[in-house]
Amino acid sequence: MMKSSCVCLLVLLCCSWPSSLAQTLVPPPNPASPRPLVRAVNLGGWLVTEGWILPSLFDGIPNKDLLDGTQLQFKSVTQNAYVAAENGGGGPLRANRTSASGWETFKLWRIDQNSFNLKVFNGQFVSAPGSNVAATAATPGQSERFQLVRNEADKNRMRIKAPNGSFLQANTDGSVTANFGESTTWGNDDPSVFAVTIVKGLQGEYQICNGYGKEKATQVMNDHWSTYIVEDDFAFMAANGLNAVRIPVGWWIANDPNPPAPFVGGSLQALDNAFTWAERHNIRVIVNLHAAPGAQNPNEHSGTRDGSQTWGDSNIAQTVQVIDFLATRYARRSSLLAVELMNEPLAPGVSLDSLKRYYQQGYDTVRKHTTTAYVIMSNRLAADSTELVNFASQFGRAVLDVHYYTLFDSKFDSFTVQQNIDYVNNNIANDLSAMTRRDGPLTFVGEWVAEWQVNGATQADYQRFANAQMAVYRRATFGWAYWTYKNVNNHWSMQWMINNGYISLQNA
Repeated sequence: MMKSSCVCLLVLLCCSWPSSLAQTLVPPPNPASPRPLVRAVNLGGWLVTEGWILPSLFDGIPNKDLLDGTQLQFKSVTQNAYVAAENGGGGPLRANRTSASGWETFKLWRIDQNSFNLKVFNGQFVSAPGSNVAATAATPGQSERFQLVRNEADKNRMRIKAPNGSFLQANTDGSVTANFGESTTWGNDDPSVFAVTIVKGLQGEYQICNGYGKEKATQVMNDHWSTYIVEDDFAFMAANGLNAVRIPVGWWIANDPNPPAPFVGGSLQALDNAFTWAERHNIRVIVNLHAAPGAQNPNEHSGTRDGSQTWGDSNIAQTVQVIDFLATRYARRSSLLAVELMNEPLAPGVSLDSLKRYYQQGYDTVRKHTTTAYVIMSNRLAADSTELVNFASQFGRAVLDVHYYTLFDSKFDSFTVQQNIDYVNNNIANDLSAMTRRDGPLTFVGEWVAEWQVNGATQADYQRFANAQMAVYRRATFGWAYWTYKNVNNHWSMQWMINNGYISLQNA
């Protein structure tokens, strides 16, 4: 699920549908033939953690608001000024800023519940080998290990303990040094006290595993994987007209049961179970590489540690290895529908040329193991919605997968019920039509949700909105998938929407 843009594309490359779905899911050889009828749901928040889907997973983490990637701003209570990494990094810290922005924001790399590395705007780490404090280290070590000591009465008042045992202090000349050794009463006269603003946090797989630590994370995550999605859910999907699931996975699943730290083993068994349950209930499976090595976007669901996006040419070989692992393991499972090579790479950080090189290699890798499974390719977020049409067409029987939300953009904030519906019927319909070409690939709306920014909407309003979307998305010549199956936010949960009469697949 994307959270920073409202449209993204995925591309499915295929050979032929398995015979068990031949009557309803065979891609048409010509416009007169029956179209595919993929009616799927995403199993988001299961094998790739997204805290907003199930925030209670994080409740047992000490200092759970100080996880990897959390962005902090430190304001000296004596100088009434923010601490900054001058020029974004490369020099000493200064406490002389009246307002805070990028240079005044520090990202956490969590070592334990109290110890952290502090990463600055340009990517360096704050270092204090002695009393001098500067953002100059390319990689963190002992001199870059700091403790954040919180005031029990006010958790947002903190002191920063340096590796030398002294505390950082803001001096009257604006300098920041690690040479304050006194105790504190947390008053505004203490130069080692900082008022801290938590700007933003991440709650993904990296954060939950590193936050709990290996032993506890193994327990928490395996309990989650074995209880959040169970066979009864597949029975529910089948009984209510769904015929496929899109299952997000992270790159570390290829190293199960001993993935690289901080990730923990166990998700592979859950994925195996999903294939078995799918076969029992005539549900097809799309395995979706939601988190690629290096992180293909800065969102928590990409597996990023701190919001950095570094996937590129140097990550292609490892990413292909993950695809090879998945294709090898599941190619002969009758429920396998597709292998998705990547979810939502973000432009311009991921270049189109690099993406095409990877997609070609990933496609060839899947084809070593199966000629029937579809191969899914995602277009870049924040890029032209048709940029992969020609590329996909050359492979034959391709499917473009586009994600639509009337969210994540300020233009939707003031939309009324009717304006949202009109946007679906006009803007989204036109975009989908532009990608659906007679001689081009099939189209697939791989993520959508019946949620918006409208306050006070009635059940009937939501029904109209969901039905309007399904009416448009049935024009997608491949089908659609709702985001997501379960969610603490009711309208994001297809299970809740079906159980409470907000969505009926009879209207699909």
